Amino acid sequence: MKVTRREILKALVMTGGALGWRSTCGQTPVSTDRLLGTLDFVDEPQISMERIIGRELDGRLFTDLSTLSSNTRITPTEKFYIRTCASSLLSDAGSWRIQLRGFGGFAGSSSSLAMDDLKELARPCGVHLMECSGNVEAGRFGLLSAAEWGGVPVSTLLERRGIGARMRVLVSGFDTYTSSSANSMPGASWIFSHEDLAVARAFLATTMNSQPLSRDHGAPVRLVVPGWYGCCCIKWVNEIALVEDGAAATGQMQEFASRTHQAGIPALAREFQPAVIDPAAMPVRVEKWLAKGKIQYRVAGILWGAPVRVNRLEIQFKPGGTFVPVTELLQRNEDAWRFWTHTWSPTEPGRYTIRLRLADPRIRTRRLDSGHYNRSVVISEI
Repeated sequence: MKVTRREILKALVMTGGALGWRSTCGQTPVSTDRLLGTLDFVDEPQISMERIIGRELDGRLFTDLSTLSSNTRITPTEKFYIRTCASSLLSDAGSWRIQLRGFGGFAGSSSSLAMDDLKELARPCGVHLMECSGNVEAGRFGLLSAAEWGGVPVSTLLERRGIGARMRVLVSGFDTYTSSSANSMPGASWIFSHEDLAVARAFLATTMNSQPLSRDHGAPVRLVVPGWYGCCCIKWVNEIALVEDGAAATGQMQEFASRTHQAGIPALAREFQPAVIDPAAMPVRVEKWLAKGKIQYRVAGILWGAPVRVNRLEIQFKPGGTFVPVTELLQRNEDAWRFWTHTWSPTEPGRYTIRLRLADPRIRTRRLDSGHYNRSVVISEI
């Protein structure tokens, strides 16, 4: 989906030119600079963005990243990506309870937690980005969004109950549908260690962007594990259980093993590595400008992933070509994304493949290393 010239110009005015023609010294655009348009990324399908396609397990909504600007802090709820829509069998939120199993010190013990109980404990949990582990160019990388969340830290619930040191936490969600899917398996659940949940500051979300969760985003309650792929952020949570350290991996864990960079398909939950999102970066828009009487291009993009300090991002335009520092890397936007821009003057017309990398080789960047987020454009005028 292309961004119209009017939309780009509006964004530039709103941001004071933050994504426009500006050097690293903070110089503002000269009056002769003129936006001529934007380039579409090639080899990516033209799909409907920011509207629901399909239903239930096959329901999807792709966020249009091409419209982002440097002051985009969150994704509006109606534009936040959806990987699976709510089942038509989902019960009313008013009677919703989360079953708690194994918290009494033995496997058969159980109790429940009502939504009113959760709401009493809820508090702001900050802005966090979420990405589907299946976020690929076929969806124009639109399974990536950021929201401001509110809810109850999982550690708050666990600390109020006696828990065995060698127990793990199984979080499950309602996942029964009226129709089957050729692309996905029902049965949403993931098993975590206590330490992983604490380190990630995981929480049971009850609000999103200061409003109650929508049905398609997991209402009445979903798990959010900041920094982990969306497949671990269970929607429609209806059970939290303590399981033995030797518990088998769930079907969902095995289904998403390759997409969360596991070594094969582990049989046991304890053999799974944390499904964290490595630092990654990609362009979201390429603008064509007339600057001082010459054609120039400006690449705008985002950087996101595990919370590590990144001071330098590098960009390449041809396979085997030289990586150069990105012109401007803006400050981190809480736990969501950082924006960057790069001024580019191609030497000749043709196809260019834009690739990013972090300058620090000590930082693990598996998807960047594989070229997963590479995007290509065709330059016809220089």
